[in-house]
Amino acid sequence: MRRFALALLVMLSISSAIAGGLPAPSRPRDLSDADRAALDGISASLNSFATLKGEFVQIDPDGAVDQGLFYISKPGKMRFEYKPPAASLIVSDGSTVAVANTRLNTVDRYPLSETPLELVLGKNIDLRNNPAIASIRHEQGAIVIGARTNLNQPNANISLVFSDPGYELRQWTVIDNQGLSTTVALRDVVPGAQLAPSLFQLPDKNPFARRPQE
Repeated sequence: MRRFALALLVMLSISSAIAGGLPAPSRPRDLSDADRAALDGISASLNSFATLKGEFVQIDPDGAVDQGLFYISKPGKMRFEYKPPAASLIVSDGSTVAVANTRLNTVDRYPLSETPLELVLGKNIDLRNNPAIASIRHEQGAIVIGARTNLNQPNANISLVFSDPGYELRQWTVIDNQGLSTTVALRDVVPGAQLAPSLFQLPDKNPFARRPQE
């Protein structure tokens, strides 16, 4: 159950940070020209695709590693499918987010409008004017953006790593309320992929019994 909860936490946090997110107490006051150019470039990169697919690797605080496939179709649709032995699946059909656990044979559903997912799966991302952005750091071959996900968060609790040049999202790390971190790395990402609508059908009680065809 802890791994299952972490999966949802990661998805909600990344969604809030890269797409406008929840309001934050403050944002960097002194952005350099390089900072502004990077934020504008990353925003343009995120706005440049309507669909995205690839693989992900998740590292939990206890060192456990899970892998899976992800699919995104704007606006509002996504699928994060964990490979066995993990038993988790997260799907949004554009209005509802379903979180399934095949081992427990449960499916929990949430209105998309009540989660930050609605923001990342939308359009017109503008990180330069996003009040959730707390910091930006330039490293060799990478740009690291720190963001908060709620008003009560005094420090950045999520960091996003983008390639430089290219501005491709490579990974993110979420720090929970206990100070524990979960990292998700993306690989073999394909923007503009043809995705079947069936990928975003909400799961039933056995969501892996009939895996949708791409």
